[in-house]
Order: sequence, then C-alpha cells, then structure tokens
Amino acid sequence: MEKEQAYAYKRKTKIRRFIPLYIMLAPGIIYLVINNYIPIMGLFIAFKRINYSLGIFKSPWVGLSNFEFLFKTSDAWLITRNTLLYNLVFIVLGTVLGVAVAILLNEIASVKLKKLYQTSVLLPFLISMVVVSYLVFAMLSNNSGFINKSILEPLGFEGISWYTKPQYWPVILTIVNLWKGFGYSCILYYATVIGIDTSYYEAAVVDGAGKWQQILHITLPSLKPTIITLTLMNVGRIFYSDFGLFYQVPMNSGPLMDVTNTIDTYVYRGLLQLNDVGRASAAGFYQSLVGFAVVLLANYVTGRIDKEQALF
Repeated sequence: MEKEQAYAYKRKTKIRRFIPLYIMLAPGIIYLVINNYIPIMGLFIAFKRINYSLGIFKSPWVGLSNFEFLFKTSDAWLITRNTLLYNLVFIVLGTVLGVAVAILLNEIASVKLKKLYQTSVLLPFLISMVVVSYLVFAMLSNNSGFINKSILEPLGFEGISWYTKPQYWPVILTIVNLWKGFGYSCILYYATVIGIDTSYYEAAVVDGAGKWQQILHITLPSLKPTIITLTLMNVGRIFYSDFGLFYQVPMNSGPLMDVTNTIDTYVYRGLLQLNDVGRASAAGFYQSLVGFAVVLLANYVTGRIDKEQALF
C-alpha cells in the first residue's frame, strides 16, 4: 500500500509540474482541432449536390459525379499542371537560393552587417500577401507602373500591359514567391550552418582546402538533413498553392487564368462565383488525397536512399 501511495503521489506531482506546459500547449491544440480536424467531417459534401433549401445533410447523394465532372473538363489538367509545376520550381529554386544565401551570411565577418542582412532577408516573409500584391501592382501597372514609366518608356520601348500578357507571369510569380518566401528557409539553413563544428573547417584549412572545397565537403553534407526535412515538408504541400500569390498578385485577371489558376483558386472560384459547394469540395478532396500520396511516395524514396533521413 505504501508503495502504491508513493507512486500515486509521484504521479500527481509530475502532472502538477507540467500543468503550466499543458496550459501553454492548449491554444495550439485547440487551433489544430478547429482548423485541421473538425473540417474533415465536411468531406462528405464532395459526394453531394447541395440544395440549400434542404440543407447539407438532407441534400441528395450523387456518388462520384462531382469528381467525374471535374475530370471530364480541362480544368482538372490545368489546375493540376499549374499547381504541380509551380511548386516544383519553387521547391528547387527556393532550396538553392536559401542554401546559397545562408552560406553567404555565414561568411560575413561583421556582426552588425550580419544582423542587418538577416533582418533584410526575413522581412519580406513577414509582409502580408495583400501588401505584396499592391507592391507588384505599383511595379507593373499599365498607366503608372515603375517598369513601364521609369524603365521601358525612357529607353524608347512601348509599355507592356502586364495584366493581360500571360507569358510573363510564370516568371513574375516565381520571382515574387522567391523574394517573399526564401528568407524563412534561409534562416533555418543558416541556423544549421552556424552549428557546424568549426574544427572541421580548421582541419580543412590545414589540409589546404579552399573555400569552395570546404563548402562542398563540409557545409553541404552538414546541411543535408535540414535540406531533406524541409524538402519533404514542401513536397507534402506540393498540391497546395499560396492563394494570395495566385489570386491577389495577378489581381484575379481573366486573361491570366491559364497560368494563374491552381487547385486553391479553382476551389475558391467554384465556391464564390459558381456557388457549387459540391464540386469545390471534390476538388479540395482530390487535392488532399494526391498530396497525401505524394508525401508517402517522397518519404518512401528518401527511406530507400537513406533510411535515417526519412520522416517515418
């Protein structure tokens, strides 16, 4: 009995000791449940034709007809192609740029300059996409944009109607995404770089290794686990797109639809403009299933190459 009482007392003491941590954890768990888990209950809407007079639960079931409609149109190929290709470009270029800038930051000797550059790199990530869209508009506006009025026209070239020319927007969206987003991954890579044991570099210098050889044989191999982890996380969202980037930055321009329409913007337009909840839900469900399959595939491939680097 005494042993059981002592064990119970220790257990209560442990629980009391961690109560502050549980309280700190509670808001995050509540947000996760409300934002990520409760909406899962609405997946059945993808298999219904919503009739608002009957309500969601009494609306008729239509089986897979919402998915059938999605795949019978050219929209499925278009939004899948755009979402997938843009994200592939963002992942590759974002990783290369983030690693390169992290290495360059580590080479800066001045502490003050290093802090200044770190802040400058991270600042765009903290700016709202709404603000970014207006910054882009200030650059590309037909009548008063900086590029047309301050660069092209003074050089004798005719101004470009950027918001009606889809051929420019894959490059524009890529530049905007890299400018805004690479700072976050750069800081993560930089945190890994500064954690590398300096004795490796000292030994390399003694052996006559130059700066490029140190980067190739010490820095990049040390960054490998971080690169793989962040890449897998990005691959997990390869069928998701930044709604603000593809909807707000192009100003929802109709002529640009073929190069800016992704799964997320399609779901939004289907819900807001077409008022078709069932088909919009089917598109979202399709997005989730394919994204989940891609995560499993990417993790499997990583595990086959290096089992220690796989997430699960």
